[in-house]
Amino acid sequence: MRSRLLKSVIMSIARQLFQQAIQQLDQPHHLERAALCVALEEYPDVDVEEYVAALDVMAAEAEERLPVEPYPLKIIQTINHYLYEDLGFQGNVTQYYDPRNSFLNQVIDRRLGIPITLSLVYLAIAQRLQFPMVGIGMPGHFLIRPVVGDMDIYVDPFNQGEILFQQDCRDRLEQLFQKPLDSYTEFLQPVSSRQLLARILTNLKVIYINHKELSKAVAAIDRILLLFPDAPIERRDRGVLKYQLGQFNAARDDLEAYLLLAPTANDRTAVRQLLNRIPF
Repeated sequence: MRSRLLKSVIMSIARQLFQQAIQQLDQPHHLERAALCVALEEYPDVDVEEYVAALDVMAAEAEERLPVEPYPLKIIQTINHYLYEDLGFQGNVTQYYDPRNSFLNQVIDRRLGIPITLSLVYLAIAQRLQFPMVGIGMPGHFLIRPVVGDMDIYVDPFNQGEILFQQDCRDRLEQLFQKPLDSYTEFLQPVSSRQLLARILTNLKVIYINHKELSKAVAAIDRILLLFPDAPIERRDRGVLKYQLGQFNAARDDLEAYLLLAPTANDRTAVRQLLNRIPF
C-alpha cells in the first residue's frame, strides 16, 4: 500500500513538472527539460538539471572542435564527428522498439536511440552552438534541418548524421508509401516542440499497448492531452484503454468527448456500441 502511494506521489510530481516545462517551451532548454520529465515517471531518480548540464558539456566540447571559420556544413560535420565518433551515439537498429529509446536520460546514458530522440540530442547541441535547426516530422523517420540562409538539406541523426537532399527524402517517402508521389513537401514540414514531444509520447503509447502495459499507455496519452487537449483520437484511445482496465466512468467520459469532438468519425458507430456496453 505504501509503495503504491509513493508511486502515485512521484507520478503526480513528475506530471506537474512536465506541465510546467511545456508551458515554457519557448525558453532555451525547456524542450529537453520536458522530455526528461517524460522520463521521470519511469525513472523517478532522474536529475533533470544534471542531464541538461550534460548537454551543456557536450555542446561546449563540440564547440571546442569547431574550425576557425565555422561554415554551416563544417558545423554539421563537427557535430557528427563528436556525437557519432567521439561519443559513440548510434541508432538502436537491433532493439528499435525498446521503450528506453524514447527516454532522453537513457539515450544520453546508453548512447542509443531512435530517430526522434537522437534528433533531440542533436537539436539541443545545435541550439547551444547558436546553429538554428528544426525537427522535420517525416512519416516513419524523424529528421532535422538547418535554418541557415537558403540551405535545403536535411540531417538524419539516426544514421550517423547523414546529409540528405529533397530527392533523397522523396525516395524514402516513395519507398514508405510504395508508390510515386506527385507532391511530398508536405511531409517535410518543421514540427513544433509540442509536436515533437507528442511524437515521443505516441511512440511510447504504441510500445506499451503492444506490450499490454495499458496503464503506462494511458499515462502516455494523459501527457499527449496536456500538449493537445482537444486531440480526438487520444480521447478515443484513452477511453478504450480505460474500458479495458475496468475504469468505466473515465472511459465513458473520454468516449463521449470523442464523439463530441469528432461527430462524423468513421468509427462513431463502434464507439457508441462500446459506450452501450459500459455498465452504470
